[in-house]
Amino acid sequence: MPPLSSVPTATQPRRRSLLALAAGGVVALPGCSIPTRGTAVPSGRASAASVVGLPNERFFPLEAAGQAALQREFTAAVERQMAARGLSANAPMPELDLLGISGGGENGAFGAGVLNGWSERGDRPPFFLVTGISTGALTAPFAFLGSARDADLKSVFTDITLADVIVQRGMTAAIWNDGMADNGPLFRTISRYIDNALLAEIARAYDSGRLLLVGTSNLDAQMPIIWNIGAIAKSGHPRALDTVRKILLASSAIPGAFSPVLFDVTVDGQEFQELHVDGGAFAQVFLYPASVGTFRRARMARGQPIAPARAWVLRNGRLDPEWASVDRRTIGIAGRAVAAMISSAGVNDVWRIYTATERDRVDFNLAFIGRDFTVPYDQPFAQSYMRPLFDYGRERSLRGDAWVKRPPS
Repeated sequence: MPPLSSVPTATQPRRRSLLALAAGGVVALPGCSIPTRGTAVPSGRASAASVVGLPNERFFPLEAAGQAALQREFTAAVERQMAARGLSANAPMPELDLLGISGGGENGAFGAGVLNGWSERGDRPPFFLVTGISTGALTAPFAFLGSARDADLKSVFTDITLADVIVQRGMTAAIWNDGMADNGPLFRTISRYIDNALLAEIARAYDSGRLLLVGTSNLDAQMPIIWNIGAIAKSGHPRALDTVRKILLASSAIPGAFSPVLFDVTVDGQEFQELHVDGGAFAQVFLYPASVGTFRRARMARGQPIAPARAWVLRNGRLDPEWASVDRRTIGIAGRAVAAMISSAGVNDVWRIYTATERDRVDFNLAFIGRDFTVPYDQPFAQSYMRPLFDYGRERSLRGDAWVKRPPS
């Protein structure tokens, strides 16, 4: 479960606890060797790099070419979906449900509960698009595959412990290592759930005209990257499964706190390495690219039909500020300041998506943790916190009050 990258709820104590755990082990000097890496992709060539050799394996949304490629991918997916349903090109377009899942560490238990309860209510739609960042990145494959994977999703967020996420390092990790904690256990946890059978399911869903996208941050290029998980799963590449697992790990790798993820890539036949970290460095949640909105508005202006669409934004956190007494120490002060920036960015992301959906005539729906959830947070990845939060999200769904039509002021 991707930890604490985008955590507006109890973020300050969370980050402080995590950093303390990561740094609080027995201080022992390592072998005095700084981690090494392969040569970085040259400046300006990031979008030419490939991991598994697919032209649509990932997208660079800050570039015009990346936006155009995303637009083509969305259009192709809609065409596949219409063909799979036996609809002609002139038939009314099918209704599209779009789900964006935010980061939030342990708060991912909320989103898992909402999705499970939604299935139990019996009115959860199949999603044309699912996106995820950080903890949302691990939720996303299960949400994408539907209610049949609800038991796995629940297990991810209610059965794991801190030992399934990190191994603590000593204080000298700040000098000699690439993160204050080793997230190798998280990769093994991801690998238990993301297997060949699940990858085959994702590939079939992609064939039927559905998209699963996950965000990471390329530190070398200083760019957000959107990975096309369905296309990678469909590729049949021998490294497809390992690549998907690494993408989920990278999306949760908090810079400085956890080890980054290295991807071997090729550019013009030459080998390089990219260094990726938490997608939350650029956004806490994303949905569809600006180019899709532009395409919809252009069709509307010409009087052409557009697909009816509903946006569902699953915010694994609160939207209101959370008070905390800050320790007058470096970790406490820095952690609280970072938490404030993350919380503000997360709220801005929600409003940005809301504004875009209003402009593009997409029905907007938002779920978030309310003030009525009062279980205290004590330790990272404690089941005593995650299980009640899962139940809270599930009960909200069952009552039918999990979603609101507008972000609260």
